[in-house]
Amino acid sequence: MAIVVLHLVPPIRVLLQRCWQWLERGGLPAVCGLQSPLWGLVPALQAPVCLPEPAAGTAGSGEGPRLLGSVVWMAAPKKRRSIEVNRCRRRNPSRLIPVKRNIDVCPECGNLKLKHILCGHCYAKVKAETQQIRKEMGKKEGGPFNAPTVETAVLYDGEKPTEKDEGKRIVERARKRPSWFSQN
Repeated sequence: MAIVVLHLVPPIRVLLQRCWQWLERGGLPAVCGLQSPLWGLVPALQAPVCLPEPAAGTAGSGEGPRLLGSVVWMAAPKKRRSIEVNRCRRRNPSRLIPVKRNIDVCPECGNLKLKHILCGHCYAKVKAETQQIRKEMGKKEGGPFNAPTVETAVLYDGEKPTEKDEGKRIVERARKRPSWFSQN
């Protein structure tokens, strides 16, 4: 008789050991007056070669690790909540999204916006125009470290520098001035 050593997870190992002991004691009943065979079908298991061994304190005790010993037990409700209670809890006015009453129409583009806040659509236009102005300034300067220390004035098509623009760096744009981009 050959002894086979299986490297299994501790709860499965204990279960297989108990089943093996039961079979060796003659746990199978006799069928049709014949003695039950000691050897039957054996499942083939593939497991990694090195598995964690049980802790030293549990090996000495007669009881091995239990199958559900590592399960985290959580509290369960004692009674079922009714549909009415659930709906009242979910639809409580404090949990609902509040209705906004401070929505206004943007006077420039006509999109909806919050009062006292810049319109998102107009902001995107301003941001794109500012990026174009910065690109033109970068072309004139030849790099980020060559920027002059004077103030900058932006002139669009059909505009001429005024006496306020004397001594300022002038950036010219080849397009009409947008209505939302005020002239300083």
